[in-house]
Amino acid sequence: MKPRERVLAALSHKETDIIPFSFGFGVNYPAKKAFAEYMKKDVPEIDALFRTLSDIQKIEPRYIGPKDRNITMSDGSHVDIWGVKRSPAINENDTYLEISEHPLRDCVDIIGLESYLFPKVEWFDFTVIPELIKAYNGNYAIMFTSGNIFESAWYLRGLEQMFADILLEKEFSNYLLCKVTNFFLGFTRKMLEVADGKIDLAFTADDIGGQNGLLLSLSLWEEIIKPHHQLLNKTIHEYGAKVVYHTDGAVMEALDGLIDMGIDILEALQFDAKGMDPTGIKERAGNRLCFHGGVSVQSTLPFGTIDDVEREVDYLVKTLGKNSGYILAPSHAVQAGTPPENIFALLKAAGRLY
Repeated sequence: MKPRERVLAALSHKETDIIPFSFGFGVNYPAKKAFAEYMKKDVPEIDALFRTLSDIQKIEPRYIGPKDRNITMSDGSHVDIWGVKRSPAINENDTYLEISEHPLRDCVDIIGLESYLFPKVEWFDFTVIPELIKAYNGNYAIMFTSGNIFESAWYLRGLEQMFADILLEKEFSNYLLCKVTNFFLGFTRKMLEVADGKIDLAFTADDIGGQNGLLLSLSLWEEIIKPHHQLLNKTIHEYGAKVVYHTDGAVMEALDGLIDMGIDILEALQFDAKGMDPTGIKERAGNRLCFHGGVSVQSTLPFGTIDDVEREVDYLVKTLGKNSGYILAPSHAVQAGTPPENIFALLKAAGRLY
């Protein structure tokens, strides 16, 4: 089967020749560099290899907006399209970008929100999309990033302040969430219109779970956040694309609500989190959802043996992939310090390298 055929068959709960595979959030540079050395290749060759081994390819429009947005500065800091600044945070293995400035932290009212420069659909050149799609010649499933509504809002406000807003200033928090949602609605419509039915998947996200449970009560999530995603998901479905929804953490409590929200594929599957169980999630929702992810970047890949990796992949494929409906992938980005032989073991178990 071609990669696109494999993915679409799996998402229709049909058997495939081999398990569909995706690298999801990718492989962090130090782990990629170590794998390149292990394979006796250079990093660009490994980048190309990883792309060809993934059944899903991501595309995005070209940014043409203000020059002080979507920019990386000389000190390594980055300002995104929302004006949120992230600065380098270094540990013994890697450098990560962590939020250092929440531009709406001190905003006190809706008038302040109205005066802030939110991103616009016009900041993107969508004319490049048909050629990007054409380059894959129909062989791969095509995905674009649609929206992370709650996250984008709290990136602007700060997480603690956003929670305070939700509890104490519901009109303000809803207004902010509406501003964010309206951008993603416009962006998504434009992307799918230009793609003319040739985009298969829309990646949406909002981390609503931590290691031990939901980040906010289920009732608050249902009231405050879920309706915005329902609107976005409805728009995506109008164009024939399927909704991939990413959340980390322990989210079994919200599973029925996520399905009701209109998602097609639940992504990440952090089975190291409390209560997250492949067998349980398949039995409870396997006839209503598909799944993507699951191979632990928290324990098995960085700290397990080759045998551990092979056993975990085999278990996930037999469990989540029973009667299909599963795309094998890491549970997030493969982290720095992950042994290259474990990455190889993952790819071998996925039927990609021998």
